[in-house]
Amino acid sequence: MTEVWVFTGAHATFPGGVFSTHELAEAWIRKHSLSGVLTLYPVDVGAYDFAVTNGHFKPSKPHHYTSEFIGRFSGGEIHFHYLAGLRE
Repeated sequence: MTEVWVFTGAHATFPGGVFSTHELAEAWIRKHSLSGVLTLYPVDVGAYDFAVTNGHFKPSKPHHYTSEFIGRFSGGEIHFHYLAGLRE
């Protein structure tokens, strides 16, 4: 399965960068002293579907099945937090 690393800056609505490797992403984060979250995502499958299929998330409430919830679901199992370019 192909995966990508997605960086979302602190207080950002959209990602600031998508990287093929963790090393490239961290180098960019350090270079610009960024704060935010770096998350590993599978390609060609939604985060919600991936999490449900692999048992990482079990919908248990009616709103867990709504398009709003599914569209906002980030669910990245592997993620790292950064503050001013340094991993926390």
